[in-house]
Amino acid sequence: MTEIRWFDDNASLAPALAAAVAEDLRAALQAAPSATLAVSGGRSPVPVFEALREADLDWARIVVTLVDERWVPETDPASNAALVKTHLLRGKAAAARFLPLYTGDTSAAAGEASLAEAFADLPRPFAALILGMGDDGHTASLFPASPNLEAGLALGGTADDTPPCLAQVGAVAPTERISLTLPWILDARRIYLQFGGASKVEVFNAAQSSPNRQYPVSFVLAQTQTPVTVFAARN
Repeated sequence: MTEIRWFDDNASLAPALAAAVAEDLRAALQAAPSATLAVSGGRSPVPVFEALREADLDWARIVVTLVDERWVPETDPASNAALVKTHLLRGKAAAARFLPLYTGDTSAAAGEASLAEAFADLPRPFAALILGMGDDGHTASLFPASPNLEAGLALGGTADDTPPCLAQVGAVAPTERISLTLPWILDARRIYLQFGGASKVEVFNAAQSSPNRQYPVSFVLAQTQTPVTVFAARN
C-alpha cells in the first residue's frame, strides 16, 4: 500500500505534496461537515505549509493538529505549534481551528488525559496525516531508544482502545515529548511520509525491508490498514 514519488529536491516536492493534501481535504469536506489534518514539525514541511495555506479550501471547517511535539510552550523556538502557526495558519488557512499538543501541564504524561478528551472530539479518520522521518528511523516522536516506544507502537491495538497521545523521550537529548500513538497515526484516510537527502534514503531503504524497532517508521510502511504515499527528495 506504499506509493513512492521521487523528487530532485524539497523545493520541487513541496508544491506537489501540498496539492495532494489539499485534494484529500477537499474530498473529506465533500463527505462530512469537517475534516482533520495532522502535520509534523521540522524544516522540511515549511515549504509544504506555505504552499498549502493558500489552497482554495473551506478552512473554517478544518482542524489542524500535530503528530508530535516537544513539551515546551509556543514561546520556545523548538515548539512545533509555533512553527505551524508561523508557516501554515496564515493566509486562507488562518481560518482553520488549531489543536496543539502542549497543554501546559507539568509533564507530557500529565497532559495525556486532557489530550485524550480533546482528540475524542476531532473529526476522524484524519483526512490526511503528514509524517517525517529522522536519520535514526524515528517518525512522529516514536524513537528507537524511547523507553515508552512499545506503548507508543501499541501493536495490535486500535484507535478505539489506545490513547491518542503518549509521552515519549527524544534521541539526541532526553527531551520530553508527546506523540500520537501508532494506532492513531494509522487512523487516517492517507498518510504522507516526507523526507529528503541521501542519508535518509538509506534509512528508508532499510526500514522498508521489514518491521523493526530499530526503525519505528518501518511499522508505518509495513501495515496494510492505511495507504501511504512517500514524497522523497534525493537531495
